[in-house]
Amino acid sequence: MSNYKLHANGGLIKGAEPLDIISRFERIPTHVAQSSDEGADYVARQISDIIRTKSANNENCVLALTSGKSPVGVYRELVRMHKEEGLSFAHCDIFTIFEFYPIPVGARQSYNHTLWVELLNHIDVAPERIHYIDGLQPADTVSAYCREYEALIKKRGGIDLLLLGVGLDGQVGINEAGTYPTTRTRVVALSNASRKVVANSFYGFENVPTRAITMGIGTIMSAKRLLTVGWGEEKSTIVARIIEGAEDSTLPATYLQEHPNIEITVDEGAASQLTRVNTPWLVGSCDWTDRFIRKAVLWLCQQVSKPILKLTYQDYIDHYLGQLIDAVGITYDKINIKVFNDLQHTISGWPGGKPGVDDATRPARSYPFPKRIVIFSPHPDDDVISMGGTFLRLIDQGHDVHVAYETSGNIAVHDDVVLQTIDTARECGFADEYEKVSEIIRSKRKGEVEPVELRRLKGSIRRAEAKAACRSYGLNDNTNVHFLNLPFYETGSVKKGEVGQEDIDIVKRLLREIQPDQIYAAGDLSDPHGTHRVCIEAVLGALYQIINEGDQWIRNCDMWLYRGAWQEWDLDMVDMAVPLSPEEVIKKRHAIYRHLSQKDIVPFPGDDKREFWQRAEDRTQATAMLYDKLGMAEYQAIEVFVRYNLF
Repeated sequence: MSNYKLHANGGLIKGAEPLDIISRFERIPTHVAQSSDEGADYVARQISDIIRTKSANNENCVLALTSGKSPVGVYRELVRMHKEEGLSFAHCDIFTIFEFYPIPVGARQSYNHTLWVELLNHIDVAPERIHYIDGLQPADTVSAYCREYEALIKKRGGIDLLLLGVGLDGQVGINEAGTYPTTRTRVVALSNASRKVVANSFYGFENVPTRAITMGIGTIMSAKRLLTVGWGEEKSTIVARIIEGAEDSTLPATYLQEHPNIEITVDEGAASQLTRVNTPWLVGSCDWTDRFIRKAVLWLCQQVSKPILKLTYQDYIDHYLGQLIDAVGITYDKINIKVFNDLQHTISGWPGGKPGVDDATRPARSYPFPKRIVIFSPHPDDDVISMGGTFLRLIDQGHDVHVAYETSGNIAVHDDVVLQTIDTARECGFADEYEKVSEIIRSKRKGEVEPVELRRLKGSIRRAEAKAACRSYGLNDNTNVHFLNLPFYETGSVKKGEVGQEDIDIVKRLLREIQPDQIYAAGDLSDPHGTHRVCIEAVLGALYQIINEGDQWIRNCDMWLYRGAWQEWDLDMVDMAVPLSPEEVIKKRHAIYRHLSQKDIVPFPGDDKREFWQRAEDRTQATAMLYDKLGMAEYQAIEVFVRYNLF
């Protein structure tokens, strides 16, 4: 089970209204699990129930199973049930839903690879009952092959249960925007957006196949039972559109609303934009904690385009917040001023605490001063990109600041950058290794793990850049900069391992060496490559073990979470907001510039074409504008943090 979870503060009162009331905006039955692990177990149990029921009646069970990251937890739980609870797949036929075209069956990038690795290789299904879409069908026979695939499904009795994942663009299988709801298994063209999503796995967009074979929407909708899964806040917007939006041909997953026997299972992150989670006062009775009141008030400010202190009684009534007034009392004194003060007190120019002052309303404790501080950075640039201004402020205010780079970041360096660096060394009169390195690069094979020697060079480039950024802030890179090189990352490919005890032990050793008074860590789950997710698990795993092992220093340690380049905290969650001066914004930008390998030709930039310094400045300036619109002081930029309570 995941360690990382930000606990809800207020919200719907459980059981106050029945599910059909609080979910009345939802067009698809939806189960919201507390975590992806719990959701995977829930879905796996439904699959096992169908298999067992069919087996008990001596009937064949036909499953159609998706691939990708979303169903991995489901498959692992099914394997556990097979090994520990006697769940047998002997009477099952298993069909795959889509595949790249063309692609070899055993390729690591094959859509079906995950299904084989995580499920099929571990259960008792007979090989002849596994019907995978063949990505190497000859072009002149592929249409006939697709018709035969459909016929085989019918021959086996039709699909009893089909498992889907939620695509980031709302695809159904590989059925892209504009697909007709009656389509059947066929060859389709992949959109550029879909190809970009998997470009990392193919080591470049240019290597991704341009076509795929997929079950059609009509095929999928013919299944007797549909289960769909989606995890993580990066899918929250698309999940809300699929579940609560109108049927839309540009979003094929909305066609699923018409299925008579469907359920979507999501974790709390993916559910965060559903009405019952995001604006629950619209559907039911709420527990009005102080933080939840802030959430509602900030939402209301956005609805009426007013600052907090200009909200009126009528604004609350007109926007379904009468129950808040009933629960709290007179609007202006009990709500407006209280929320204004609450939000204003998050603003602090002293993130490490200001000595010699009353800290009752300040986010950070005054003492001890100076503090020992550790900033955990998942990649060698997240520190300056995400909290570079606060990082600088902590150093300038005299704290003993340490930076811990959790991973090498070696896969995010382009080959040309390596050659340029080696050539620079040659031109400076150092050892001439240019031809040797060129040969290593030439020996690479598309889609395979990069050579270790090349990964070491790329890691060295990232380390040198990180040290240069720290030196630009005046930090001693010999004593206060730590490269952890956590093993989970060192797979040589975009797909990373899971956090293990070896990773946790490395973090524990550093924490015990420094015994920090403050910890900063990347607490977001929106990193599209997943590294941030694993890194926060490693940090929390280490901290919880330290707590359980009785270390006393941890009792006086505060933990602050920042977000990566992909998304910012909502203001209703913020506990500390650090304003930046124009000069600090420029110095932060220059520190980001030190990461030369990440400018212009980043191998895996995602859909956002802005450079990292632009994302950082746009985000922090947008946050400052939000504070300004809510009636706070006007700042150049603001970095925000959420407090994580370890106890």
